[in-house]
Amino acid sequence: MDVIDTWTGRRACALQQALRMTNDGFADHLGVAVRTVASWHSSPDIVPRAEIQSALDTAYERSSPSVQRRFSLLIRPKPSAVEAQALRVAIAVVVRDDDVLLVCRRGSDSLSWQFPAGVVKPGASPAVVAVEETHAETGVRCTVREQLGSRIHPVTGVVAEYLSCEYLMGDAANRDPIENAEVAWVPRKQLTRFIPEQSIYPPVLEVLA
Repeated sequence: MDVIDTWTGRRACALQQALRMTNDGFADHLGVAVRTVASWHSSPDIVPRAEIQSALDTAYERSSPSVQRRFSLLIRPKPSAVEAQALRVAIAVVVRDDDVLLVCRRGSDSLSWQFPAGVVKPGASPAVVAVEETHAETGVRCTVREQLGSRIHPVTGVVAEYLSCEYLMGDAANRDPIENAEVAWVPRKQLTRFIPEQSIYPPVLEVLA
């Protein structure tokens, strides 16, 4: 059960909704005037008097567990549109003959080898992002062959979309020296020397086998 430090009109209305009561019924339940309940709806930030705070405490504490659960859901902060959109990245697994394209990312205090990747903004296509970010980072042009799947990345916690890509043209070069320390074609058989095997998405290992 949540502990309410201070009741406001908004929280009182949430309790009324959780109890599924009308204004008249809720006023009678608390022992207050109907106009008091109405004022909470019109002024949700209002703070009731001490004696009404106590009455709301009692009504909440004596309510059933199901009412308390509904109340908790009703007062839970609503996520903003930005928060509701999970952060997604498109990861390009670019193959050229027996090699795979990697970038060496600069971290806060270390370097790590990764596949080229970019953030997928709402409404954007992961395939388009994968192709465009690969070119922007490395100068390599590629095309998407197939989507390998997606997962919650075990390190970053973002939604990672993996795409198998075929090399078209371009020399690999570090075109984003702020983000990356190096860009390289790595023999597929030596991939796990650069990225720990346990952190590589299994379908990626399969397509590179």
